[in-house]
Amino acid sequence: MNSLQIFFIIICFFFKNEVLSIEPNEMLEDPKLESVAREISKNIRCLVCQNEDIQNSNADIAKDLRVLIRKQIKKGKTKKEIFSYIHDRYGDFVLYNPPVNRKTISLWLIPLFFFLFLFYVFFRKKKR
Repeated sequence: MNSLQIFFIIICFFFKNEVLSIEPNEMLEDPKLESVAREISKNIRCLVCQNEDIQNSNADIAKDLRVLIRKQIKKGKTKKEIFSYIHDRYGDFVLYNPPVNRKTISLWLIPLFFFLFLFYVFFRKKKR
């Protein structure tokens, strides 16, 4: 094999999920609307895979959610309305960036306290 063939195989390996996860019947005809649908899909967590967005997941529920998003876009819904629609049905867990509220405040504050603690330890050791 020459280097060009190896390069092509590597590229196919890294982008296979992008190509295989979206089926042709799911895609919107308008490229702008399709890019909006993909952007939304990348910010929604797959409920089955959990560490994968629905854009790259092959789970049935991910496919259903991708179709749902595209139907909502065809109806003229905005990104915010679509996120709200999905959030209302599946809760905070489905969003990669959950809203800041009473239930999720620890998700936002624990990393801050952790970094403050690290800075404290670092400067304390530096003084010695």
